[in-house]
Amino acid sequence: MATNKVLTPALATHPGVLIKDELDATPDLNQRILAKELDVQPSFLNEIIKGKRPVTADIAILLEKILGISADYWMKFQSQYEIDKARVKQKNIKKVRNIELWSIIKEYVPVRYFKKHKYLNDNIESDIKTIKNIYEVETIDGLVSSFSKDKFAYYRKSDKLKIDDKNMFAWSSLAQYEAKNQKTNTFNFDNLNQLCKNLNNIFYDNSETPERVKTVLNQFGIKMLLIDKLEKTPIDGFSFWSEQNPVIALTLRHNRIDNFAFTIMHEIGHIDLHLRNDKDRKFMDLTRKQNLNKCEQEADNYAQEKLISKQIWQDILENHNPLNDEKIIGLGDQHRINPAILLGRVCHEMNYYAIKTTIDKKMK
Repeated sequence: MATNKVLTPALATHPGVLIKDELDATPDLNQRILAKELDVQPSFLNEIIKGKRPVTADIAILLEKILGISADYWMKFQSQYEIDKARVKQKNIKKVRNIELWSIIKEYVPVRYFKKHKYLNDNIESDIKTIKNIYEVETIDGLVSSFSKDKFAYYRKSDKLKIDDKNMFAWSSLAQYEAKNQKTNTFNFDNLNQLCKNLNNIFYDNSETPERVKTVLNQFGIKMLLIDKLEKTPIDGFSFWSEQNPVIALTLRHNRIDNFAFTIMHEIGHIDLHLRNDKDRKFMDLTRKQNLNKCEQEADNYAQEKLISKQIWQDILENHNPLNDEKIIGLGDQHRINPAILLGRVCHEMNYYAIKTTIDKKMK
């Protein structure tokens, strides 16, 4: 089957190379003799051999008579040389342009991170295409513009947090890029209550938790992504809409079951309360210690209620104080709540952070 792919050589080959080969292969012929037979100066012929002059039609006819190689061949050789030379020139221009574009990209993209995770392969041309795909831009100018536009779009800036805007932009862009590549079931808002019940059972068991949570989220039509964090990207969770499905992206900054469970429920809160009627919004949550806006407070309240119901919490406050490890574990088993999750709520709302505990918070 024919192909339209054009291969550009590293160097264009001048027909003078063939003249030299013929001279080398013919013992009784040298440049001076051939120049005399062509009726040209030896220096003129030498310039043709070195590629400094073209093989003209007149020279091609004479070479045909002297060397027995058709004039048409010489002219096709010269024509191909001119074409190849032009292509090599364009290739070099494109190469220089790509190098210039790559130098701009490095100012806005954490290249080492993308290389580490095998998104880039050290081929500048294909790497530029990959970056454009990840950041959803047509041009590198678009990348710069998008960086400036989205710099503060998804998260609340805090003077207390050390944030690298380039890395934050990369992480959120990668999450949205990966979400498009993930397929899952149909999503229905009516199933969220059952989803939360299923998740609580997984949190209580705390066995192969991230994998099982991802599986059940996918079953209910929510895409879940675990994106490795970058330096100075203090992200807990990121919720947004991708095509027909909501997405929850996490970094797993803290390998703790209470933090993981709360973040998952918090992002489901955003999906249920805020993305339901506005699929263009995005919520990136960096820390629980900031002054929360209305949406974040609503998502926090949603997570608390889904992890520990108001009735259970009120019963704990009224009938089980003061709390200790034994009581917390007993209450957790009674209500099928992971004791680390219960302890986290106790510490947060009762300021029990100084309490000595042997309860294992590690996610398994």
